[in-house]
Amino acid sequence: MVCMLPDGGNMNESGKLRRGHLSSTAALIITDILIINIAAFATVVLRVEFDFPLISALGFFEALRYCCIPGSIMSVLVFSAFRLYSSRWEYAGEREVFYLGFASVCASALYYTSALVMRRSLPRSFPFICTLLLFVLLSLSRYIYRRVSQGRHLHEHPVAKKRTLVIGAGTAGAMAIREFDDNPASRNTAVCLIDDDPSKQGSRIRGVKVVGGRDMIADAVKKYGVEEIIFCIPSAPISVRNEILEKCSIPGVALKTLPTLSQLANGEVTLQQVKNVSIDDLLGRTQVCTDNSAMADKVRGKTVLVTGGGGSIGSELCRQIAALKPGRLVIFDIYENNAYDIQMELRRRYPELDLVVLIGSVRDEQRVRYVFDRYRPAVVCHAAAHKHVPLMEDSPAEAIKNNVFGTYNTAKAAGDFGTSLFILISSDKAVNPTNVMGASKRLCEMVVQSMNGHSGTNYIAVRFGNVLGSNGSVIPLFKKQIAEGGPVTVTDKRVTRFFMTIPEAVSLILQAGAYAKGGEVFVLDMGQPVRIDDMARKMIRLSGFEPDVDIKIVYTGLRPGEKLYEELLLKSEGLQKTDNHLIYIGHQMMYTPEEIDEKLEKLRGVIYAEAPEVRECVLSLIQEPADKMYDEIPTGEEKETATV
Repeated sequence: MVCMLPDGGNMNESGKLRRGHLSSTAALIITDILIINIAAFATVVLRVEFDFPLISALGFFEALRYCCIPGSIMSVLVFSAFRLYSSRWEYAGEREVFYLGFASVCASALYYTSALVMRRSLPRSFPFICTLLLFVLLSLSRYIYRRVSQGRHLHEHPVAKKRTLVIGAGTAGAMAIREFDDNPASRNTAVCLIDDDPSKQGSRIRGVKVVGGRDMIADAVKKYGVEEIIFCIPSAPISVRNEILEKCSIPGVALKTLPTLSQLANGEVTLQQVKNVSIDDLLGRTQVCTDNSAMADKVRGKTVLVTGGGGSIGSELCRQIAALKPGRLVIFDIYENNAYDIQMELRRRYPELDLVVLIGSVRDEQRVRYVFDRYRPAVVCHAAAHKHVPLMEDSPAEAIKNNVFGTYNTAKAAGDFGTSLFILISSDKAVNPTNVMGASKRLCEMVVQSMNGHSGTNYIAVRFGNVLGSNGSVIPLFKKQIAEGGPVTVTDKRVTRFFMTIPEAVSLILQAGAYAKGGEVFVLDMGQPVRIDDMARKMIRLSGFEPDVDIKIVYTGLRPGEKLYEELLLKSEGLQKTDNHLIYIGHQMMYTPEEIDEKLEKLRGVIYAEAPEVRECVLSLIQEPADKMYDEIPTGEEKETATV
């Protein structure tokens, strides 16, 4: 609904725009009429080689006089049919040029035909010469119109242009330079190009020179006064991307990158959406493409419940599950704002999806059982959990209530109401935990393993490390600290963590679900661990600053419960390969329901005690026998020899 102002402000603005469009169209029509007749006259003059007495003797002048009006009318109608008056010439491309060419052919032929109908004489070569002249003059007029429009826009909305170095002289680089030139709102002007291909070096794209390979980046920045670098090789392998972007980390020079080719092709983003280079552009490996078709068979046409569906992992689970065409998707979350955001997104992207969004807590057993009884989900993805280590150290009882008892309530309801597959989203912090959050996650794994085999539900857990871009992760914190001028805080130089992108992690979770037989703890290969200190320094450089010079790094010491490094696997859990080289299975460790009930009863006894007592209790409940040491995900040849 559009609200109209009492003084008719919106209507007046709309009227101004309409009148402006009509006046521009009228000006183009008048110009085209002049061009048509100029082209016709010039054709005749050129054909007789400027012999004006011969033109009169042959009756060509008289023919032009008789054809002037009908030829102009028919040509304008032809131009209108080819959309020459509805096209936005400020953004014209090959299609508009193609239309100009066809319109020129048709207009010249009709002009010549009108002379024949009125029994007037024109040179037989008239249609051919006139077509060429008409096309040139029409193109020139549109080009002038385009430049005038862009100039007027810049005058009314002045934009400071940044001197830009473009990395990549391929298709993406050419598209970027064209965007800079043709879009009046663009804030960039390309001054040089960099490309490692020797055959391209020294050549030009739209007048912009390819000055050399990646080793010339620093020199080019100085020589051309570059203010911004844009990386335009979206298909580059991660190793090449890393090396080039590292060379682009120059103090005082902003660094951005184009969207990926798949995003451009799918229409998810446009060239105008050049983004800042983020740390995930430099971390890990090439994005892994997984096949969720096996999981699709378990989801398609069935009801799927996602607890914590508004969170970082939960919302991505909802996106990918929605794409698998479930019969119904039920989102259950305690935080209404997140639930509302993912609800609006899914309704926009999947209008046919049967979507139910419910507010509630997994701690509320009656509410959980009502949801299961009402919707009878076939698949449950349990992502609801407290995850912040320092906060859970200060409020350990809340971690127990939400993580442990919330998982127990949800898993128990799954078995009681006929769920076929229950997936627990776990964490690498569940291995050898030294903090309450990790210990609570280990207890969650033990809960679901103890329930497996006592109903028709297959219970599994999927364990992985940190995900890039999740709420509350270290990367948003570093960005905020850098934006504020520092300092950037790192707990310890030696701290390392595993990282994976959210979409990749969720895709692997779903694929692990397809492998489920019940009782497994699936472990995702997170690649090589990343030093947090290195990450902080990279992010500072990517922001155009020098670490320890422009932005200080302060080491604050390990927080309560924090570890220097995380593990993904218990030695006693063993290791088993799956068909996906990034997914492993820890051998099932058996826990009886009676063992878990005993542990839960002890937790109930201290749930309202002081934090130190709660912390001591929960850590004692997950102690493994002394011979249970810890192992890491195998790499290289070890992967080939892991038992199947």
